Amino acid sequence: MQVLQMQMEVRADPAEVGRARRWARSRLAGSGIGVDEPLAETLILLISELVTNAVVHTGCPAVLRMLFPDAGGSSGAAGFCAGTVRVEVADISARPPRPRRAEGDDTGGRGLELVDGLADRWGWQPEGAGKRIWCEVDRGQTPWVGAFESPRAVTNRA
Repeated sequence: MQVLQMQMEVRADPAEVGRARRWARSRLAGSGIGVDEPLAETLILLISELVTNAVVHTGCPAVLRMLFPDAGGSSGAAGFCAGTVRVEVADISARPPRPRRAEGDDTGGRGLELVDGLADRWGWQPEGAGKRIWCEVDRGQTPWVGAFESPRAVTNRA
């Protein structure tokens, strides 16, 4: 299976999160995902969370990767399946991600919980002196479509 991989370097600056979102949106159309599709919004939100975590919690530069399988084939290396979009953020901090539970009015602590809820799979692994955090979304599944739509409304869409 062929995989289209795109990547950008992210500086250790919170303003890079917005740049990463703009970069990702500009790359989606070339992958066959329209920027107005619910899948695109889900991917942008996942990218935003993972890049934010890398930049804010490590204070290190990072590399954002998006991997899109081609239309043919059924599976590839490391279990990467056709129809799955993978997002990876690698940084040079060896500190593993630590899910937190936000309370009430906390302004942070929801990122990995959000990733867990939106992605079909996610995880992390050591990479060199640092780590790589990844998540996958299966294109055949109905992704998150909006904060104000119930799952029943999503299921009934034609």
